[in-house]
Amino acid sequence: MISNYYFINFIRFALLVLVQVLVFNRLNFFGFINPMVYLLFLYWYPVKENRALLIALSFLLGLSIDFFSDTMALHAASTVTIAYLRPTIMRFVFGVNFEFQSFRLGNSTRVQQIAFLTLLIVVHHTFFYTLEIFSFGNILLIIKKIVANGIATLVLCLLFSSLFSVRKE
Repeated sequence: MISNYYFINFIRFALLVLVQVLVFNRLNFFGFINPMVYLLFLYWYPVKENRALLIALSFLLGLSIDFFSDTMALHAASTVTIAYLRPTIMRFVFGVNFEFQSFRLGNSTRVQQIAFLTLLIVVHHTFFYTLEIFSFGNILLIIKKIVANGIATLVLCLLFSSLFSVRKE
């Protein structure tokens, strides 16, 4: 059971990195929209797992995307930030329910799942594009990139999560 669990997370990690690097990094809608679907790994990561392991895996995830994208550790810094803030975001979206031992993301409502994914994306993109542009003189460009890329990322992540989710019957 435990080896199967680690195997599934490893496959998710590897496939999301490959899909991001080989497909979505090559897409450039309207010259600046580049969806970041690798954030699904942090969305799908189990709630009650070791937080230090989550931060380490998110660093490796971001660093592997940075290695292939040549983005100077921007992805690594952004993924570590949302991995660190993930419990706070979960507490905000799910309330105290997520602290119970029996809580699972699949048992929450669809609105809560979308709100959780949206907050992960907004925090990630805010941190990422603020570091990338690094000038508050270009605040409108930062906001434009956060909104446009956030919407594209959210739509694709929702499509992927509905495509690969286990249906409850």
